[in-house]
This record gives sequence, structure tokens and C-alpha cells, in this order.
Amino acid sequence: MSAVESLLSASEVPSQSFEIRPLGDTLGAEIIGLDLSRPLNTEDFAHIHLAHLDHGLLVFRDQHITPEQQIAFSRLFGELQIHVLKQFLLPGHPELFVISNIVENGQPIGLGDAGKFWHSDLSYKELPSLGSMLYAQELPEEGGDTLFASQQRAYETLPEALRQAIEGKRAAHSYTARYADEVFEGIQRPQLSAAQLAEVKAVVHPVVRTHPETGRKGLFVNENFTTHIEGIPEDESRQLLAELFAHSARPEFVYRHQWQPNDLLFWDNRALIHLATGCPSHLRRRMHRTTIQGCAPF
Repeated sequence: MSAVESLLSASEVPSQSFEIRPLGDTLGAEIIGLDLSRPLNTEDFAHIHLAHLDHGLLVFRDQHITPEQQIAFSRLFGELQIHVLKQFLLPGHPELFVISNIVENGQPIGLGDAGKFWHSDLSYKELPSLGSMLYAQELPEEGGDTLFASQQRAYETLPEALRQAIEGKRAAHSYTARYADEVFEGIQRPQLSAAQLAEVKAVVHPVVRTHPETGRKGLFVNENFTTHIEGIPEDESRQLLAELFAHSARPEFVYRHQWQPNDLLFWDNRALIHLATGCPSHLRRRMHRTTIQGCAPF
């Protein structure tokens, strides 16, 4: 029996007793009482799946899982994507991407500056991420919060003139758009090889995407990876994107997550953007991320 099959077992596996508590009016819910180290039956998985669609972000509290268990749970939602920065993949588990500010022997053990600009994970791929799971390994005593913003609420509240201006428009996304701007403690991000650059060629997606499971529309541009809107002059594109970026992160669309030990977060990259707020450099922070492949935006 595979790891996935053993995790998602038949209905004879008893249901777990857990609560789904909304974190706010806009997005997010915490899952209390669920143990992801134990097998799930199909009914429990269906509840989790529906909650993810309803809330966009799930916070699984007090989880004690292995890398294999995080990978197996992630795979229940789809194929996993491997990050282009191979040096920050967990040895023996390439599906796990290490996000960390820890430096050992002069070398970072993970990506230290991840998420400093608002973004949707892997929007620069032909098949962007359906969702990401981020599991807390080491947390700083202060700082380290993560912000999430609903892009469906952002689209639904767009001024009419702005909505008309982006109707039917498509935008380019590039992993290297702000790559050189992302520096951690004076350490530049590693130079990308020709093979790595070939993995992250620029792509074009709709400015407004329809969620493939719920049908809700949401903005699908972000300040980290979106470079320009196609078919309009450069200055007009720059102005339009600036207005969209400003609107997309308005406070009323945002949930701020203050991490607790052993939190596992699962968010919908088709509906949300997120931002890492950072923490003091002398405080250790380490997280393990899996990303689940989605479909081509439409």
C-alpha cells in the first residue's frame, strides 16, 4: 500500500473528531483536533477539501508529522511540484522546499528571503500551484507572521472603471522579475543556470481567473512575478498594475497569521496572495513547503 493510500483509507477507518473554526469574515479557518499523522477516511478528507474551498486558507493546529506524512497529505490534492532552487530541497525529499533564515558554515540552508513581495506561489509556471502547505519547524520568538489576501474579494470590489480596463486582458509572469531584488543578510540569491532558467520561462495568464472548482472570479496578478499586461502601452500597463497591486492588498481583504508551534498551513494559490513579514535575522526560522500543481488558469 502506498503512503497516499495508507493515509486516505476506506470508510472503515473511524472518523476523527475535529472542529473547523472560521478565522475571519474574509478568509481562513483553523482545524482543531485533527491528527494528520493518522489515516484519514474519505469522509474526513471531503470535509477538509470543502473547507479549503470555502475558506481559502486552513490552519491545522498542533501537528506532529514527518516529511513523508506532509508529502503524502499534500499528494491527496494533486501532483507535487519541485522548486527550481534545487539546493534548498530537503535531502531525500525533493518535494519539500526549505524556507529558512538559518546559515550554517556560511551557507543558507533554505531560501531566507522567500515571500517578501505579495505573490501567488508559482504563478510563473504554465500550470501554477493549486495550493501550498507550509509546516513550522522552528519559529522565532518575535516576527515571522504571514499575511494572506483574498483576490476574489479584491476582484468583487474593484471600481467599475478598473474592472472594465482589465476585461479580457492577459499578463506576463516571470520568476526572474524581481529575483535580483531579493537579498537576505547581504547574501544574493544563487545565480540560475541555463537549465534552471529553462524551467522558469515567462508565461502569460488571464488578469482575472475563474476558480476551477468554485467558479468564483479573482485577480491573478502579483507584484512579485507579474511584469506587464499584454496588448497595451508600457506606461499604461505599469499604471494599471500599480492600481491592481494596491487594491489587491487592502486591509479588509487581509488575514494576518501569527504562527504557533507545529502549525501546518494550507492555502489556495488560485484565490489568495501572500506575503512574509520577516523576523529579526538573529532569530531562527525554518519552514517546510510543499506545492501542489494546479491547472492552466482560465
